[in-house]
Amino acid sequence: MNSSLVQMRNINKKFQGVSALNDVNLDIAPHEIMCLLGENGAGKSTLIKILSGSILPDSGEIFFNNKLVKIKSPKIATETGISVVHQELDLVPDLTVQQNLFLGRTESKFGIIRNKKSREQSVKAIERVGGKFSPDSIVSNLTVVERQLTMIARALTIKAKLLIMDEPSATLTAEELEQVFVVARDVVKTGCSILYISHRMDEIFKIGHRATVLRDGRTIATHEIKSITPEILIEEMIGKARENVQSFRDSKDQFSGGLVIKKISIKNLLQVENIEIPRGKITGFIGLGGSGRSTLLSAIFGSIKSEKEIFLDEKKYNPLNPIQAIKNRVALVPEDRKSQGLFTGLNLWQNLIISLRSKNLKSLNPKKYTKPTEILRALSVKFRDLSQLGGELSGGNQQKIVLAKWLVNESDVLLLDEPTRGLDVGAKVDLYNEIHKLANSGATIAVTSSELPEVLSNCDIIYVLYEGQIKAKFNAPNYNPEQILRYVITGGE
Repeated sequence: MNSSLVQMRNINKKFQGVSALNDVNLDIAPHEIMCLLGENGAGKSTLIKILSGSILPDSGEIFFNNKLVKIKSPKIATETGISVVHQELDLVPDLTVQQNLFLGRTESKFGIIRNKKSREQSVKAIERVGGKFSPDSIVSNLTVVERQLTMIARALTIKAKLLIMDEPSATLTAEELEQVFVVARDVVKTGCSILYISHRMDEIFKIGHRATVLRDGRTIATHEIKSITPEILIEEMIGKARENVQSFRDSKDQFSGGLVIKKISIKNLLQVENIEIPRGKITGFIGLGGSGRSTLLSAIFGSIKSEKEIFLDEKKYNPLNPIQAIKNRVALVPEDRKSQGLFTGLNLWQNLIISLRSKNLKSLNPKKYTKPTEILRALSVKFRDLSQLGGELSGGNQQKIVLAKWLVNESDVLLLDEPTRGLDVGAKVDLYNEIHKLANSGATIAVTSSELPEVLSNCDIIYVLYEGQIKAKFNAPNYNPEQILRYVITGGE
């Protein structure tokens, strides 16, 4: 339509032969807040990366102000008038606000930096977003909401026509988010459009003008917010035809014991109680970013301080640190494997035996102690040999190595935080096949995920986390996807 600021037409993208986007269409009007909805894996991130120049589409067209544009890089996106406020907030923490606002494009004349002009623009941009901090403030000293405002201010300094806001509420309190909403509404009034990505229905109905729903890499529908209901949007996100899926494990063995969590309390982060993670089953925890999934597993593993009352196999379990957890054969596969779980500078052999409780690690011989190699084969890890550095493997194989080291260690309580992140479909199947075998052998397994199909297909028990609290519990095979997703998005309210 002629009144569109942005038109994305028939956008297609495949990764390793798997379709991420299939003829996706998106229109954003001038002065509009367009909300983009969809489950994890629906294609939202891929679409954003294409619009912001991080990746190229395989086919399709993008029009900006009715002109066909080729956004081949983030620099071209910026020059076109597109700015992104990422969920991770890509600011340089050791630089000042002003330096971040003009990073890579400092005003200069004849090679001399025009600091005065940059400062004037910085002051105006900070004032416009309602910031109470100085351009000289070091970013690491700012609050989370002040960093969000700095990102928006940066967009204003480049005179962006389109501001992409990716899950801004993930790290903000309700009061901080309302401050960002005030700024967003003001920005739209003064000539900028916003593409707002969020799972949270209350935000969509509070901030949006229209909403586009993606599902399985396709555009499902676009609605005026005022003429739609949360129930219809949820139904479109998950699809009417999705059948209840139950765990396909066929173990007939019954196991006693496991984790029983009477309570875990972390001020302003987590307040949960009466959770059971039994042996022989896969217990899933699903929730949006910031719901407390990772925090819960970290508390169980002892890597984050908490007030807790936990029993493991009917015995008191209160780890003050990960070492105590490991002694109890409890293992954590963290969400961020590269920085928290893998030693990229060590070889595979060193990575695999590093968590063994044996004191004679140096005496172990790869030719005689073949268990690490057997586990790598079971997980279908692609590697040259055990002398290969961990950092040389692909991302998916690195994730498998982190799980493998705990299997080498014979840990039988596995806390798996988003275990399939970054894996292709085949690798996910390989990984869950191994997880199912472990459950069938009597292991205690907790899995967190933000992907509903994954927990529906693999978990015997599902807990829904929302804003640090357990809001619902579901037992296989009595799964209702619509009801689960409603709890995930609204907390059941």
